[in-house]
Amino acid sequence: MEVANIFGPGAELLIALPEHKVPLPRGRESQNDIFCLIGVAGETAAVTIDGKVNESFDVLTSQWLSGASEGKLERLRFLCAKLGLNIDEVGPLRYQLLHRTVSAIIEADRFKTDFSAMIVHSFSPQRLWFDDYRQFAFALGGKAEPDQPCWVFTPNGGRLLLGWATGDDAFLNS
Repeated sequence: MEVANIFGPGAELLIALPEHKVPLPRGRESQNDIFCLIGVAGETAAVTIDGKVNESFDVLTSQWLSGASEGKLERLRFLCAKLGLNIDEVGPLRYQLLHRTVSAIIEADRFKTDFSAMIVHSFSPQRLWFDDYRQFAFALGGKAEPDQPCWVFTPNGGRLLLGWATGDDAFLNS
């Protein structure tokens, strides 16, 4: 329900695939908690969902790049190109947010959807790691707020929806 609210009234889950892997150049796939196709307002979206409670979005990109091989640099150049980011400025961003978002863009191209989306479904009562998400959205030209859609554009003009969906904390006790 919380994720659907990011998309607005009439959002319909068409298909959902847990632990969906999306190939990326030079290394492991990006394994998304859930990949889904969502229909909304006559359009279709390719969506990656990253579920969180208290864990972080892994390491900063600067840490991930420590002692980087040419393969890592090639992979990061690919991610930055897909997102329209300058490779010299992504160090303070969480690496996981980059590759999860690019996964959505890749799958949007693959399934020929109208737009892509990357949603964080957070069950943290303290909204841990929201600042990292907000910083990432800002780097892409967006202004992130909890439970609100944040629209940005990819370098090729594609629409990308970012969202932070606050999960019902009742699920933490079940």
